[in-house]
Amino acid sequence: MSIDLEKISLILRAAKERGDQALLEPEGLAVLKALGIATPAWLFVRNSIEASAAGTAALTGDRVVVKVVSPRILHKTDVGGVRIVANEPEALVSAIQTMERNLSGQDVCGFTISQFIDYDPALGNELLLGLRWTDDFGPVVTLGPGGIYTEFLSENFKTGRDVAILSPESSSPDVIERAIQGCAVTRLITTEMRGRSPRIDIEQIRHAVEQFLALASELTPDLISECEINPLVVTEGRLVALDVLIKLAGSSKPLRPERPISKLKHLLEPKSVAIIGVSEKLNPGHIILNNLIREGFERRRVYIVKPGTGEIEGCRCYPNISSLPERVDLFILAISASQTPEAIAEIIDGQKAESLIVIPGGLGEKHGSDALVSRIDSALVKARATYWGGPVINGGNCLGIRSLPGRYDTMFIPEYKLPVNTGEASPVAFISQSGAFAISRTSKLTSVNPKYSISVGNQMDLTVGDFVTYLKDDPDIAIFAVYVEGFAPLDGVTFLKAAREITASGKTVILYRAGRTLAGAKASSSHTASIAGDYAVTRELCKAAGVILAEDLSGFEELVRLFTMLRKKRVGGLRLGAISNAGFECVAVADNLGSFTLPPFQQRTIDRLRSILERCRIESVVDAHNPLDVTPMMDDEAFESAARAVMEDEGIDVGVVGCVPLTAALDTLEASPEHLEDVRKGGSIAMRLAKLNNETSKPWVAVVDAGRLYDPMANLLEEEGVPTFRTADNALRALNVFCSETMKIRERFELPTGAARGASLASEVGAGNHLPVSEYARR
Repeated sequence: MSIDLEKISLILRAAKERGDQALLEPEGLAVLKALGIATPAWLFVRNSIEASAAGTAALTGDRVVVKVVSPRILHKTDVGGVRIVANEPEALVSAIQTMERNLSGQDVCGFTISQFIDYDPALGNELLLGLRWTDDFGPVVTLGPGGIYTEFLSENFKTGRDVAILSPESSSPDVIERAIQGCAVTRLITTEMRGRSPRIDIEQIRHAVEQFLALASELTPDLISECEINPLVVTEGRLVALDVLIKLAGSSKPLRPERPISKLKHLLEPKSVAIIGVSEKLNPGHIILNNLIREGFERRRVYIVKPGTGEIEGCRCYPNISSLPERVDLFILAISASQTPEAIAEIIDGQKAESLIVIPGGLGEKHGSDALVSRIDSALVKARATYWGGPVINGGNCLGIRSLPGRYDTMFIPEYKLPVNTGEASPVAFISQSGAFAISRTSKLTSVNPKYSISVGNQMDLTVGDFVTYLKDDPDIAIFAVYVEGFAPLDGVTFLKAAREITASGKTVILYRAGRTLAGAKASSSHTASIAGDYAVTRELCKAAGVILAEDLSGFEELVRLFTMLRKKRVGGLRLGAISNAGFECVAVADNLGSFTLPPFQQRTIDRLRSILERCRIESVVDAHNPLDVTPMMDDEAFESAARAVMEDEGIDVGVVGCVPLTAALDTLEASPEHLEDVRKGGSIAMRLAKLNNETSKPWVAVVDAGRLYDPMANLLEEEGVPTFRTADNALRALNVFCSETMKIRERFELPTGAARGASLASEVGAGNHLPVSEYARR
């Protein structure tokens, strides 16, 4: 059924003109009728006198529901504004007279008298269907458990099964189908269970959701801020809305002008740079200058704005911004917040830069900085309207950017505090709203050297979504690691659009969304906001776009590291092979399988393992099964041989090699006069495992479960390209995500999408062989 948008708009506009914040119940019921959503039969009376003359014969049944109608009473039950009474004139009049007395002075417009809908209140028969406007993702539609236990049920369903959350921006029929099918409460009533027939056809739920998506797309945010049916009940094989609350939109915020993101080329790969805020001594501006020189930027194309000085570090100084000899690609502002607006205005007015990095903090965050931000916004809006379009600005309150192609690093941390990774560039774009988070992860993720590390700060101009959108087509980037505390207005929509394209191409987006507390949702009077808070919306919409969400900060690190280090490995399935020299670790593997299975080893592998065990004289205490516990008695050579046998088993797709390094049988310590071990010598277990890693195409990880004394061993394995964890459960958790997501990519790319493409992939993949992750990304 099509929606009567004209009728709905008239109802909403009339209510706004009255100055109401929400629709009256008769208006809400009229909106549902225009949406094609069933409601009980009802009538409206202004008072008890009209009720005495009202004919309720059309309201079939022996009972009716009486509700107060008032623009000031949104939750009627809380104030005694709902009564279920006999369908008789005397009972009706008595109920309304009682409400009139109890609610005098409450701006009561009248009362609705509705047919009483009898239904089984069993779990699943009460749904909530809502929509609300969110600042970052625009309108979202929520489907979940309804009734008076809405929040309780939602909190106690498994995360990801508690609610379905959809956006009009990205709700294709298959996305809607997956979301509805994935919601526990709808599966409960639309599928056969223990011989009980489905209570309702899923098509009815899909229809209601699609109508709400259409309503959200057409009438938010200008007319509607929120619309909620609770409960939407299942009765006699159909859905009926028993109550609806529709909140009207307030004044909408003006959208910022679109950024000319093509100018990110100047920002990320500048040919010329200007810096203001460089001291003769080692201040942040001077550290940035030194970083430019260290990264190989040409001194002759570096201009320093500093009056009274000829040159610093071999780079020429200029007395002011207007005296710069050319329009630079990148202008770096390392001055105080109070000086920044005037400097930006001068840069824009003189058309002196295509892009800016604004370092100072406090802009747009500290109390009293609004006037400074307003001056910047004004200058930028004016420039956007010109043929030139003005510069793009990254920041403020940021550490800026390290760009390997751009040969610069504005993250002004002394090198002795944050050693520079000079290794090969990793196919990673690291985009962080927090500069501190960016450098702390850089310090820890030493095996990852991102092509771009971008700290966006408070997004006064460029946003997280802008960077992801610009970089999505970069053939050298396969992994987007994104940390967000809050999207700029509607930037969540921009981010999701780019993320869908990235993941559809076989690349990976890993997101950590901070600021997950429910305080804002709990403070809302809306059940919809309460069960679908900001993080839940982010989680569900990003999941639908193929984004991998890290559940915690350590998980974010592990996933970025794993997807980067294993990108050239082939994921052929989810059959796990595990080996350890500690029994507890084998148990931990079995306890944390997730999507993995532990198949028995093939006979050829069992024979190889028995031979190794016999050489070590431990065949009487060790059985050759999966997971394999080789005991602390096995030496370096034998341990490597056993690990190799496990990884070369044709029935194993992925591996975990656990090494509790305290045994005297293994060479695991850094060289010292106190002992004869040297973990870096060729025969050590770490160097042997590194060799194994180079010689196998299967993904596997190492576990070094021990204290700080064994950090050198773990670090060496990482340096040699072996992803290394300190506990088996963390290893299994991250490896599960990596393999499961890579399998999804494989399935997507191996589905027949045309004879030519299918033949091409078939010839490359072959029977039982699969492309490395990096190859999927290139497609």
